[in-house]
Amino acid sequence: MSAQRDLDELAEEIRAHKGAGCGFEVCETCTQLVPGVGPASAEIVIVGEAPGAREDAAGVPFVGAAGRLLDTLLAEAGIPREAVFITNVVKARPPRNRDPRRDEVAHHWPWLERQLDIIRPQLLVPLGRHALARFAPDAKIAEVHGARLEGEGGRQLFPLYHPAAALYNGGLRATLFEDAQALRAALS
Repeated sequence: MSAQRDLDELAEEIRAHKGAGCGFEVCETCTQLVPGVGPASAEIVIVGEAPGAREDAAGVPFVGAAGRLLDTLLAEAGIPREAVFITNVVKARPPRNRDPRRDEVAHHWPWLERQLDIIRPQLLVPLGRHALARFAPDAKIAEVHGARLEGEGGRQLFPLYHPAAALYNGGLRATLFEDAQALRAALS
């Protein structure tokens, strides 16, 4: 079986989880689960924390304002969006856009692990402190953003501030662009 077929089947499994009656609030209240998008051959996997309202409606990660900024940052790094796999730690939008609870992360984590096992990316790009904490619990985003580091299990990480942070704090925008240029250099 091909990696792309495996990834597509996993995406269908994730989507079909809506209405499965698992008892987790995020799975029961979301419009749909958002598995992620991109090719199984992606060398880079970008991981956010959880879908927002627009992503919940569209079924695609990073389609709102933060997604447009992410696209701009990828372009700055010389990486087409179509060449990366983009997903979230939690595949369902938490109610009122709250942070996912620990048990919800644990419930969704096996899907992300399976995605990473299928894709086998060279580089994992956690966006923001919440996603970073899942791969490098002791790392602080303010200290490690824009630099390569080794996460748990030997995974190669390149953490970035979450694009949404720059929408609320304009001072982070320049930092994000510098980090995108550093990502380009890290891939060379």
